Amino acid sequence: MTPVLTRKPGRAMAVLTVAAVAVTLTSCGTKSGDDPDASGGPATSSGPITVGTTDKITTIDPAGSYDNGSFAVENQVYPFLMNTPYGSPDVKPDIAESASFTSPTQYTVKLKPGLKFANGHDLTSSDVKFTFDRQLKIADKNGPSSLLFNLKSTAAPDPTTVVFTLKSANDQTFPQVLSSPAGPIVDEQVFSADKLTPDADIVKGEPFAGQYSIAKYEFNSLVEYKKNPDYQGLLGAAKNDTVDVKYYTDASNLKLDIQQGNIDVAFRSLSATDVDSLKKDDKVSVVDGPGGEIRYIVFNFDTQPYGTKQKDADPKKALAVRQAVADLVDRDELASQVYKGTYTPLYSYVPQGLTGATDSLKGLYGDGNGGPSLDKAKQVLADAGVTTPVKLDLQYSPDHYGPSSGDEYALVKSQLENGGLFQVNLQSTEWVQYSKDRTSDVYPAYQLGWFPDYSDADNYLTPFFLEDPSQDLHDFLVNHYQNDTVNKLILGEATEKDAAKRADEIKQIQDTVAKDLSTVPLLQGNQVAVVRKDVQGTTLDASFKFRYATLTKG
Repeated sequence: MTPVLTRKPGRAMAVLTVAAVAVTLTSCGTKSGDDPDASGGPATSSGPITVGTTDKITTIDPAGSYDNGSFAVENQVYPFLMNTPYGSPDVKPDIAESASFTSPTQYTVKLKPGLKFANGHDLTSSDVKFTFDRQLKIADKNGPSSLLFNLKSTAAPDPTTVVFTLKSANDQTFPQVLSSPAGPIVDEQVFSADKLTPDADIVKGEPFAGQYSIAKYEFNSLVEYKKNPDYQGLLGAAKNDTVDVKYYTDASNLKLDIQQGNIDVAFRSLSATDVDSLKKDDKVSVVDGPGGEIRYIVFNFDTQPYGTKQKDADPKKALAVRQAVADLVDRDELASQVYKGTYTPLYSYVPQGLTGATDSLKGLYGDGNGGPSLDKAKQVLADAGVTTPVKLDLQYSPDHYGPSSGDEYALVKSQLENGGLFQVNLQSTEWVQYSKDRTSDVYPAYQLGWFPDYSDADNYLTPFFLEDPSQDLHDFLVNHYQNDTVNKLILGEATEKDAAKRADEIKQIQDTVAKDLSTVPLLQGNQVAVVRKDVQGTTLDASFKFRYATLTKG
């Protein structure tokens, strides 16, 4: 998520078989002695809890956001048909009482009876149909509609029955998609059917049926949540009555406030240096959890040096530029110097721990063992006839991916300029504008991170590389990369029932993209939260969703 996720109109994001996933990421990041299961037994009551974050909200309209900061809100307040229970990446019915394939291309969901939104409106199958119809109709390029690429139509034959008809049979990941950023169910009496609804109108309309509703909303400043006593879903009632989320522009202030007790929880994103320092503070605890986060450089195939829309367009030279970047980056140096080991080097597109993950780039680039090679970069540019130094505009966001992004990309710039092969023009833009610019061909090369929608290898492939305009399939990168072999493999693995064959197809995809270098993967990271000593119930698991309902204080 996935920015990250990442967003685009009609983006393709295939669904994957959870059963096929080696879930080495499922260990729970809960503090010792905490109970992450808010659904077990009667809910307890806790005093108000304040969470601090540097994440930014794009919009709380699920059709217009596909980023971690926005989904962090949506995940608390909207209901889902399918969701992940605490401590597990495997989806189960949430506000649904049952969900299953009733034919190879039909997925049928039965809603629980008597569902209501916080505003008193009935929540019926008509709202569900409306939700998915509007996602596909709006297809906002900063939204998650790509996840629904296999959805042909949604029907509501009666008030509690929903039938999804899929384009391709046996789509094993569709249940996971229903738990993703494309899955929040919205109130058809509050949301527009064909355009995004302003946040102020959403909050005023109270179209919430998750564990919380929103009592107060100040965009990227403060969100006050209040427990929803009528939530009927999988996760059970919240263990607290009120949660306030405070938004920071500076991570150093976030660190200071958690140290001084002005907030109870700090989640996303403290610098690695700050986390290391806080581990020595006896007033707080650092909670680690499995993380599917990856960080990478994206190339725009139209506007990069020698790209298809450049005056000196040359696909061989453009590829050589991307290959030279892959030869020069030093992931170990980035992981150790910038991130103090909280991130590890990533040599492929699927992070380690998921079935099918490879190290496809490791043997192809640099010294062949994961390190950089100036000689190899020189050779690949010379062989393609590229004049050096190559002028490369490289962009990053200083506020969305944590306070260390500036240090990270300053070091990347230094690595690329080693030996005089590149002249890097490094610039930064804050996320709200950045998320618009990057999908409008403004940046020839730029930083992105990815927070998964669910823990399956496909979630790192389909959103990035499935691009076929003839079939209305679009990736969220919008970087004009298309490979028909990759498209075929992605569409195949998403519906492949044989686990071994599917894993092999996932490996083939990584090997193929590694030769094209649509992106250059850099790092893989963990989830980290810092909590005051009197806070219990911090749950960081392989669902990759931080839920406030388990938190108690006191």
